[in-house]
Parts: sequence; structure tokens; C-alpha cells
Amino acid sequence: MTTTPILLSQRAQRVKLSPNAAASQRAAALAAQGRDVIALTTGEPDFDTPEPIQQAAIAAMARGETRYTPTAGTAALRRAISAKYTRENALDYPAAQIVVSNGGKQVIYNALAATLDAGDEVIIPAPYWPSFPDMVLVNDGQPVIVPCDIAVGFKLTPAALEAAITPRTRWLVLNTPGNPSGALYDAAELAALAAVLRRHPQVLVLLDELYEHIWFTPEAPAHWLHVAPDLKERTLLVNGASKTYAMTGWRIGWGAGPAALVQAMVVIQSQASSGPNSIAQAAVASALESADQRFVGEARAAYARRATLVVNALNTVPGLKLLTPGGSFFAFVHCGALLGLQRPDGQVIRTDAELTDWLLEAEGVAAVDGASYGLSPYFRISTAASDAVLSDATTRIARAVAALRPAHVTDVRTLEAEAAG
Repeated sequence: MTTTPILLSQRAQRVKLSPNAAASQRAAALAAQGRDVIALTTGEPDFDTPEPIQQAAIAAMARGETRYTPTAGTAALRRAISAKYTRENALDYPAAQIVVSNGGKQVIYNALAATLDAGDEVIIPAPYWPSFPDMVLVNDGQPVIVPCDIAVGFKLTPAALEAAITPRTRWLVLNTPGNPSGALYDAAELAALAAVLRRHPQVLVLLDELYEHIWFTPEAPAHWLHVAPDLKERTLLVNGASKTYAMTGWRIGWGAGPAALVQAMVVIQSQASSGPNSIAQAAVASALESADQRFVGEARAAYARRATLVVNALNTVPGLKLLTPGGSFFAFVHCGALLGLQRPDGQVIRTDAELTDWLLEAEGVAAVDGASYGLSPYFRISTAASDAVLSDATTRIARAVAALRPAHVTDVRTLEAEAAG
């Protein structure tokens, strides 16, 4: 019996499985075979959702809050988000300018779907969260990748931004604190970018603030809209409960922005998924409204301690270089000095992807290659793991690197010939 092949759309063929998911699948497959694997591929807190938030969900079920919700989110949660912006950020966003979605990813997707036509451009500094360019592509847009390497602290410069803008540019994506780099823009750096954007009024700003509360500086970072309040009507704030309250599985994110944009996003969402989970929304509202925010500070302190542990450990490994992150819970490690070295089995490591393969094969440490984030040669590990796990992981990485040796001359010539061809 023959089967007719399913013809996939060009849209579907433009995008690929999330590299984080692919790396996690490889690690899980090895673990299923009995290998001792430390998986540092997924960016989610290792803490449980705080007990009071869990109890709020149970109470919501007991009250019968188990039915469909408004497409834009419940009135209670949107009020709580509005109050959060007033209290924490001194920003005025009434409920009509807020949309609640199934995680921050859907907020971003809806915004792009609501604004991009074929060929419209979105500027994405690299390294980037891998879903950004693919979500642009699936919405018929064109990602414009701007490399921002370790020499500039993984941050977009005004000159690079100016050079990337064209008449087709619709969005600039900013992520601070950043995933995967941990880069944190200061007020002067944000002001310099704002000065460029004022010359290009067609460009909107998508500010990814999912790691808003995970910063390691002495004081809370400057907010984009405090530095450039005149750009508020061109800015979409994207945030959520996943990182701040260890609620990744609850799938609640939100967007706050100009009313016309938010309403268009609501329309898109009404035809894709409708309103998010009622119980999760009640839990997030409780989290935002609670007077007890100790968990947020305690988690931040733990992430800062872990970042220091990883930086100190990996910067002692010959061939690796790591900047101290300003926030988030990732380490983005430069590994260029290791390319061209040879594994014990004779295979020469040519790319950062081949290096992460080696880390997994040799020592059972699952990381994600820098190419997946648009910038090589690097690899990313999540630092959202216990101190003991991270100490073990960095020891294993050091051992895997120490096993590498200079390639034989014939191997180097072969590599050069392949590169030339």
C-alpha cells in the first residue's frame, strides 16, 4: 500500500525545530540508554513554583474558575499586570493595553503576525534566542541578523543599528538581560540606541523582558522607557511569570504596548488559541499581587552565586573565555581556541556544534552550540541548576577540553582544503 506524501507549505519548510529542544532530545536519548548526563540545555528555573502560588491555583479551581477566559486575558490578571507596571516600573499601562497569552513566545508571534507583510525586516542582534528569526520567517518577514560578539559585550552598538535599518525595517528586537549571553544594557547604551531610532520613525521596538528580575548589578537596571519615554508608542513590552516565579509550565506571558497593536494581537490570538488557561491566570495574578516577593530576591541571589561559580570555573580552562553575565541564568562561552584541536579518536573539532557533541559524548554534559544562537564560536549552558550540579558540569567540561590535542599536520591540511573547496 502506498501513501500520498503530505505537501508542506513553504512557511513550514522555512523553520526548524528549536535547537534547545533538539539538544534536550539528544541528552534525553543518551540518559535513556543509561548514560550519566547533565542536561544544561533548557532555560528554566530549577526551583518549584512557590507554594502560595500553587495554593492560589487550587483555590481558583475550588471557586469554579475552570471555564473559558476572555481572549485578552482575565480582567483580574490584566489589572494585576497593570498594577505591577505602576508599582515596579512607574509605567502606565491600563488593561486595554495589555494582552495575556500562552507564554511570552505567543506574545511575540502574535505581534509579528499582526505587523509583518512579506519582505518586512526585523533587526535581531546576535546572539539571539533562536525562536526570534524563525518566528519572523514563519510570518513572511526577513530577519536581519547583526552580530554582536564578545568584543562589544554581546550588545548592539548605535553604529551597527544604524547600518542595519532600511525602509523595510519594522522591528528592532532588544533582549535585556539577554538570552543566551546575559548581556545587560545600561542607561547610556539604551539612550544611544534610542537616538538612532528617533531618526527612523517606522521602526518599532520589541523589548523582551522575561529576565527582568534576574540581574546581578548593585542596583536594578535602567528601564528602556525611562531612558526613552518618547518611544513608548513604538514599544511592545514582553514579559511573563515563567522566569520570575519559576512558572515555566504554567505558560502565561503578556504584552503591553500601544492600544492599536495590542488589539490586533488579540484578534490574531482569537483565531489561534483564544484565552489562556483560567487556573494559571489566577495563579499568576496571585503571584503579582502578593506582598511577599521574597522568592524573587532569593532566586536572584542564587542565580548570581551560580553565575560566579561558573565564570570562575570555566575561565580557568585553557581555550575557554567567559564574560561575567549581567543577568539571566546562562553562560555563553567563547571556545574559538579549541577549534582545530583533535579528539582522542582522531576526529578534528571544526565547529562549536562539534565541540558540544564532544562534551556530550565524552563527559555527558549537554550544551547548545553558539551557531544555534546566530554567533560562533561559542556554546551556551544554563546555570539554572544547583551549585553541586554546576560544579560537576564545569569539572567535566574541563576534563573534556583537556583531552583535546593539536591536530596532525595532515589533518590540518585536509581541513584547509575542505574550507577552500
